[in-house]
Amino acid sequence: MPYKTPAIVLGVAASAALAGAAFAQQTQAPSMPADLAHMAESARAAMAGSAAQETQAPAMPADLARMAQSAAQKMGESAQSPQPESANPLAARSRELPEYTASGELKLPTNWREWIFVGDPFTPNALNGGHAGFPEYHNVYIEPGSYDIYRKTGVFPDGTIFVKELQLTLGPAENPDGSRTEPSGRGYFPGAFNGADVTVKDTKRFADSGGWGYFNFHHYEPKALTAAVQPKSNCAFCHIAAAKRDEVWTQFYRILDEVPLPQGGGMKPAGQ
Repeated sequence: MPYKTPAIVLGVAASAALAGAAFAQQTQAPSMPADLAHMAESARAAMAGSAAQETQAPAMPADLARMAQSAAQKMGESAQSPQPESANPLAARSRELPEYTASGELKLPTNWREWIFVGDPFTPNALNGGHAGFPEYHNVYIEPGSYDIYRKTGVFPDGTIFVKELQLTLGPAENPDGSRTEPSGRGYFPGAFNGADVTVKDTKRFADSGGWGYFNFHHYEPKALTAAVQPKSNCAFCHIAAAKRDEVWTQFYRILDEVPLPQGGGMKPAGQ
C-alpha cells in the first residue's frame, strides 16, 4: 500500500518520543517532559494524518482531475458552439423604423450603408441623350429587420425603408459613351455621391400613393437632413405603373425578386 511506510516510520518516532518522555520524567529537568510531550503530540497528529490518507482511495485525485478536465472541455465546447438565437444575424437586429419631424417631414435614416444592399441600376447620361433622369448609379439598400420579415413572408411590412443613394460616374469620360479605361478594362466606374431618395411603406399614412411614400433628400451633396413627401405624380405614379411587386422594382433586385410570393398572393399586372 502506498502510505504504509510513512506510517510505520512515524509510529516508531512516536514510540521513541513517548519512551523518552517517560525516561525524562525520572531523570531530566522538570521542563523536559513538556518539550517531549509536544513532540509526542506532533507525532500522534502526523500518524492520524497518515492513517486518513490510507483510508481514502488512492485513485481519488486522478478521478477528480479527470472530472475537472472533462468539465473544462465541455465548457469550452459550449462557448464555441453557436447559440440558436444568434444563428440568423438579422433576427438579432431590431428594426429601424422611419422617424418624422413635428411638421411631418421624414428624417434621413442613419447608417444605411450598413443595411442590406440589394442592387445598383445604372443609367448614365451618355446612354440617354445626355439627359438621363437619374444619371448615376442607384445604390439601393433595405433596412435589415424589414428585409428579414420580407424574406420570411414575401410581404414588405409597414415601416419598410429603402434608401437609394445616388453616385455619379468617375470622370473625366474618355469615350463618346461616357466610359473610361481602368486597369480592369473599359467601362463605367463609381465616383462622387450625388444625393439620395428614400421610400417608406406606411399603408395608412400613404394610402393615396399605393401605401408608399417617396422622399427626395437632394440630388446633389450634401444630402438634406429632412424631406417632405413627394406628390403622387412625381414618383409613386411611375412605381404604380411599372414596378413588379408591391410598388417595388423587384425585377431589378435579384435578392428581392427570388423571394417566393406569399401563399395565395400574386403580382399585379403593370399599371394596376
